[in-house]
Amino acid sequence: MARERFGIIRFCKEKDMSALLIGSDIPAGQPASFAGMRAIGWQVGVHSYAWTPPTDVYETEASFIIRVEVAGMRESDFTISVEDNFLVIGGVRAESAERRAYHQMEIRFGEFSAAVELPLGVDVSKAEAEYEDGFLSVILPKLKPALINIKG
Repeated sequence: MARERFGIIRFCKEKDMSALLIGSDIPAGQPASFAGMRAIGWQVGVHSYAWTPPTDVYETEASFIIRVEVAGMRESDFTISVEDNFLVIGGVRAESAERRAYHQMEIRFGEFSAAVELPLGVDVSKAEAEYEDGFLSVILPKLKPALINIKG
């Protein structure tokens, strides 16, 4: 059985975007959208005010897991949806209201988003998500193969 490969997409919310598809035949500056776009092995670089948190995608015996590192959030701060063939995770991490004079600033605030192409053979209707210790994990159970009986 061939292993399913899928990639993380860095994107902005607009459906039609100018994109640089690394490793693709679509030249930079050409419109791209989720429909018809394959993410396998590609990352899409676009200019957007949204940032993308570190994201891991891995597989277990029973499921695919998307794990996003975003500390300082509550479960209600996230949105998780399926758009076309992509799992889209987004939200807003609010900056402290306290005025500060930064000497170094590496922690990002504001709107963030990440999209992962859904692999074949997942049951999106049974997906679960949990947020613990600064990590949002979305668990996508694998479909179980169905045997078809032959009547004779």
